[in-house]
Amino acid sequence: MRKSLLAVAIVAVAACSKGPEPDSSKSVQALEVENAQVAGDLTAPAAQDNPLLQPSALQYQAPDFSQIKDGHFEPAFEQGMREHLQEIQAIADNPEPASFNNTIVAMEQAGSLLTRVSRVFFNLVGSDSNEARRALQSKLAPKLAAHSDSIYLNADLFARVEKLYQQRVTHEMDAESTRLLEEYYDKFVKAGAKLSDEQKVTLRALNEEHSKLTTEFSQNLLKLSKAIAVVVDDKSELEGLSESEIKAAAEAAADAGHEGKYLISITNTTRQPVLTSLKNRELRQRIWEASAYRGTSGELDNRPLVKRMAQIRAQKADLLGYENWAEYQLTNTMAEKPENVFSMLSSMVPAVVSNTKAEQADIQAMIKEEGGDFEVQPWDWAYYAEKVRQAKYDLNESQVREYFEFERVLHDGLFYTMNKLFGIRFEPRPDLPVYHPDVQAFELFDHDGKSLAIFYADYFARDGKRGGAWMSSFVGQSGLLEQKPVVVNVMNIPKGPEGEPTLVSFDNVTTMFHELGHGLHGMFSNVRYPSLAGTSVSRDFVEFPSTFQEDWASNPEVLANYAYHYKTGEPIPAELLEKVLKAKNFNMGFDTLEYMSAALLDMEWHSLSADAPQQDVEKFEAEALAKHGVDVAAVPPRYKSTFFAHSMGGGYSAGYYAYMWSEILAADAFAFLGERGGLNRKNGDWFRKNILEVGNSLPPMESFKKFRGQAPTTDALLVRRGLKPKEG
Repeated sequence: MRKSLLAVAIVAVAACSKGPEPDSSKSVQALEVENAQVAGDLTAPAAQDNPLLQPSALQYQAPDFSQIKDGHFEPAFEQGMREHLQEIQAIADNPEPASFNNTIVAMEQAGSLLTRVSRVFFNLVGSDSNEARRALQSKLAPKLAAHSDSIYLNADLFARVEKLYQQRVTHEMDAESTRLLEEYYDKFVKAGAKLSDEQKVTLRALNEEHSKLTTEFSQNLLKLSKAIAVVVDDKSELEGLSESEIKAAAEAAADAGHEGKYLISITNTTRQPVLTSLKNRELRQRIWEASAYRGTSGELDNRPLVKRMAQIRAQKADLLGYENWAEYQLTNTMAEKPENVFSMLSSMVPAVVSNTKAEQADIQAMIKEEGGDFEVQPWDWAYYAEKVRQAKYDLNESQVREYFEFERVLHDGLFYTMNKLFGIRFEPRPDLPVYHPDVQAFELFDHDGKSLAIFYADYFARDGKRGGAWMSSFVGQSGLLEQKPVVVNVMNIPKGPEGEPTLVSFDNVTTMFHELGHGLHGMFSNVRYPSLAGTSVSRDFVEFPSTFQEDWASNPEVLANYAYHYKTGEPIPAELLEKVLKAKNFNMGFDTLEYMSAALLDMEWHSLSADAPQQDVEKFEAEALAKHGVDVAAVPPRYKSTFFAHSMGGGYSAGYYAYMWSEILAADAFAFLGERGGLNRKNGDWFRKNILEVGNSLPPMESFKKFRGQAPTTDALLVRRGLKPKEG
């Protein structure tokens, strides 16, 4: 998740859930950036003492977090923007005829300081934010938007790019260089390079306002995560939670100044994991409402921002010659146009709603069986669904967690699997500075012993970290710049109480595999140009390599290597493992419907025309869900508009559908490799060569067809989601 969008010379993140979005070191390009952080005072040090002004001396230019202080960022940004614009103007003013090297390659090489400081700052803002960093983020947003406009709306610079583009068939360029030229031309045109001077003035104003609003929206979400945490006075209200969970809630409350009480943190989606266990119905409702109604009142009310952002995007799309923002965003994606997205999602609605209604009937029957006299509400679903699951599969989630201890999952699950597939190994690097004590640094080595990358693992939830999970890069891969990648995975796994191990839900285990899939997409990148490297692919392709890796979490050979009881060391019993695997697709109607509802809501917001009035948020949501037949009261969208960071934060606007689109590719690819022997080096190397190494140097569908031999079908997706039996 695999993300706030900044049109500057910085890197993007692969989002996920999923951040973004999410990507590699790019010079002049609109990039999505996920966030991170550093410690220090706020006094601006002397320029010669600013470690950001020069490339880090650490391996692969990994940031020296032991030296970086908050006061270093603003002067480094200011100098970086000045230097970048000087470099860009020199390219535009070059008296020599435009050539690929003196124009396109020169832009790829420009802006190194701005790229460096941006990668560090925005990664740190998301992973470990503080008031000083948020204040600087707000201050920088309009400046960076204006900086991007100064590049993409530079008429002399675009004239050189356009001339090269028009003459590209006569130039003797390799395929990757041609791809880069075409990408640059498209970016300039989509940024408004062909507009009149008057239109450019309007566009600059829209971009500046939009950057301020997206920043405010994202910062409000960070503040809300702390403000809406639920404080519980009486331990008896926590019946259903384990002693370890209660202890963690007591520690969280004490840390927040509520000594003797219990604090329930609110995660970033509408539903909350704790609702699976809590017996107290009133407390369940209180927690769900804290989540579902966040950003709808007080100083952190996001509704005015949502209304205006949707309007700005529609107006910008109209200015650039598109019907709406969705049409604008979907150019150069695999989906191509909004109609294809609506068609894909709508085709699944009848089956998904039918499955959800059947699940709801089972839940209602369980409520009645236990003496309840009420219709199932959103805060009831998870609690009674867990009871139904236990009745169907005799499966207790708390019992399952005891076999998924974090360190074992990481080393004997993730790292083991990637070694079997690719021959790689992760070696701890405790000598490298990290930005928070919870972060672990590793060096990635190839099957032949060659060093490939630096990898940071930042998996635990904490104050100051935004919700969700994502991958990002501190340094992007590039043959041109002779750079090797420095990548980070970020999650929000609840950490075990002091002195106790962290036990991970199977959902979080799967997400760990997902995010490392993004990480390998960045670390295996093997292209020349930074703008085409790693995860710099379309939104509806970027989630494919990560979703593909998820299914290894439930592979029998992999499970046999990491699923051991944290106390006894005994492997997970065959009977329990069988229940886990059988229950994997339980509640899939709910899971799919809440996702699809959010994806459709995202598309509807961004299908508004420029002349549409600002919308009433709650009314718009209700009408959008009803329009598509997904308005099931007990199953609200995974994200509502006021905390829909993927959509409103910018990175996945009109792009949240990408998770489902990518899952089609991932399921098809995984089934294909299953037919070829599954978990082995031959399969891993084939996937690496055709998907993970090529970045955006080829059109995504071309990459997929090289790997698969044909376009994907939806058959494997239906099997993966339990909506169709597996053949054979």
